[in-house]
Amino acid sequence: MTVGQKMHQTLAGIQSAAATLKTFALETQDKQAQQDFQNYSQQLESIEQGLKQRINYIEQQEPSYKMQQQAQLAQQQQKQRQQTQQ
Repeated sequence: MTVGQKMHQTLAGIQSAAATLKTFALETQDKQAQQDFQNYSQQLESIEQGLKQRINYIEQQEPSYKMQQQAQLAQQQQKQRQQTQQ
């Protein structure tokens, strides 16, 4: 797995964690916990933005990486279509 792939995987994890924290904030009755979960989610969103900037930089510096990612995405989409057709 390349560094770029690991960064995309990390980005997905951060996005998932932020969404989970938002859900926790909505589901809890404790006002302090709501505020804490919202703060944690905002911190992750800030990290997410920084990571996206870094990924964009890498893709600009290494265009072949971006093309590789697009090829992998196309392969994944093709596999999903094949599985749906079965």
